[in-house]
Amino acid sequence: MNDKKTPLIAIIGPTAVGKTEFSLELAQKLNAEIISVDSRQVYRYLNVGTDKVNIETRKEIPHHLIDVVDPDQIYSAADFAKDTNDAIIRIKGRGKIPLLIGGSALYYKALEGALSKDLPKDNIIRDELKNELEVKGLQPLYGKLQLIDPTAADKIHPNDHVRIMRALEVYRITGKPISWWYSTQERNNSQFDIMYIGLIRDRSTLYNNIENRVKIQFASGYPEEVEWLLNNGYSPNLPSMQGFGYKELVLYIRGKMTLYEAIQGDIKSTKIFSRRQMTWFKHFLPVKWYNLQDINAKLAVEDAYSDCICHVSE
Repeated sequence: MNDKKTPLIAIIGPTAVGKTEFSLELAQKLNAEIISVDSRQVYRYLNVGTDKVNIETRKEIPHHLIDVVDPDQIYSAADFAKDTNDAIIRIKGRGKIPLLIGGSALYYKALEGALSKDLPKDNIIRDELKNELEVKGLQPLYGKLQLIDPTAADKIHPNDHVRIMRALEVYRITGKPISWWYSTQERNNSQFDIMYIGLIRDRSTLYNNIENRVKIQFASGYPEEVEWLLNNGYSPNLPSMQGFGYKELVLYIRGKMTLYEAIQGDIKSTKIFSRRQMTWFKHFLPVKWYNLQDINAKLAVEDAYSDCICHVSE
């Protein structure tokens, strides 16, 4: 380990694998505070659909980077890296251990220093893209991104106009896809030495977990949450509203989809996302994987605890 770098621990894995429960048990043993690495939990008022830890639990084990911005504000991976660095300083200042947990791969890449802050910007090209968006709509722009940079397109939601236009802007300026810039970016500037703890389950069990969780969400105020957001002026076109479930519920509330169709659409989108997450996380190093199908979660926590103590003590 590079002595100049701060050792960190992060829990990764696909959605609905059991990261939250695992992190809470590990945090108690480590006397840790948790930093959420979730690109949707940063938004206020998006509670049911993002599975935020309840307030009572957060009082017992402090959580950071939840409810950071309003739904109509832009929050980037670079913002996350800066805010996480600040949180780590405060946590360590209290004599606690920072414990990262979440499934947003791009946020981890930003923390590792894999996202360049120096990618060029061009207001003229940006205005051209805005005009194309107004005249032709978002789908043709996303189609262009799929052709020139399928790697980036696979990681960007088709309705996320901010990131789609940014990726196209970088390509038109440099002639190279934004994913190429990210993959070749040196990580020497990273201040952290991250040890990843990966959680997996058999796909059939994971899919059952996803189905059950979505149904519980829909029965626990998810439709009412989305209706409140719309009634309070938050546009369904905002990046914060493009996550699975929110998009389907907007259509349901507007009478363009049945509740059953919204539930099934959410389940399908979440399953696809879980597969993408595993594709990304397979490249994370160093990582120790625990198949919660083969090992009891409590035993996995015990084993991970020993590795964590060794890592932060080096």
